[in-house]
Amino acid sequence: MSFAYKELLWLALLAPLTLALGWWFWRRRLAATRSWASPGLWQRLRFGYRPARLVFSLAMLALAIGATAVGLAQPRWGEVAEKIEREGVDVVFILDSSLSMSAKDVAPSRLYAAQAMVRAMVRELTGNRVGLVQAEGEGLVMAPLTLDAAIIDLLLDTIAPGTLPTPGTGLAHAINLAIELFPEDSETHRVIVLLSDGEDHEGGLEDITDKLREQVIVTHALGIGTHRGSPMAEPGGAANELKRDRQGNVIITRLEDQALRAMASVTGGLYLNITDAGTDLSGLLRHIESMETRGFEGDLLTALEDRFQWPLGMATVALLMFLSIAPIPKTGEATR
Repeated sequence: MSFAYKELLWLALLAPLTLALGWWFWRRRLAATRSWASPGLWQRLRFGYRPARLVFSLAMLALAIGATAVGLAQPRWGEVAEKIEREGVDVVFILDSSLSMSAKDVAPSRLYAAQAMVRAMVRELTGNRVGLVQAEGEGLVMAPLTLDAAIIDLLLDTIAPGTLPTPGTGLAHAINLAIELFPEDSETHRVIVLLSDGEDHEGGLEDITDKLREQVIVTHALGIGTHRGSPMAEPGGAANELKRDRQGNVIITRLEDQALRAMASVTGGLYLNITDAGTDLSGLLRHIESMETRGFEGDLLTALEDRFQWPLGMATVALLMFLSIAPIPKTGEATR
């Protein structure tokens, strides 16, 4: 047995206190009557009085108070299984983690800003299933569709530029992985949010865009970076060492958003250029939330069943018995 509101159990202490005060009151009352009444008159005044009747009456009052306190604490026992149905939209985030995402034209870096964007959106998409794919090389599924937003938050901390075995950016590979995460029976409630600077070394974005359109997967693209561009860090080098080409020139990485804009337009999504980690995403979130929702397979939860009805019912019966039984009955009642 457990109680939903254990802090209310102290009210049960009022039951023995009521019993003690009631007994003290009736003893004083009977003693006061005996002090001024003659022995013959005393017998008439206490006609029908029985000590057991008084004890029973006070016990019923104490029981009513104690049982009410227990009922208010909401006792629970006995397991009950309940299936929880959820509704929402399936959203898969694709986060580009290629080396170019280390550029700092978006402070403090493109990747940091992208991670902040994902965290902000996941926080606002409560009740929707979310997944995470890391886009670098052949890509990696970090999290399948889940209702646990905390998992996404933890996994984002593990993503750093150039951490996957295969270097470079292959957005088409990552998008294919994201498509495979969606259930086959869903159509009008599938969303991909792609966060990238648009640099792509593998190609195939036109074909994957057609596939997204055919499968009715709305794709929102967030272009992280600026057209002015920025140097990027040398992997494995010193903190301030920049990546250079074979001639020793510093490599400048720039936002390439043509393919991202086309993908969003063809699939019915939105394109946003992100140049600040605090960019307002309310329009994008409203677009996702306005989509037709689907019912997710419910979780079967086992919990203790509420049993407050039993003590409250006992309290009601005890109170009725207290009100119907007087310690000293009326004359007519005593003669029956």
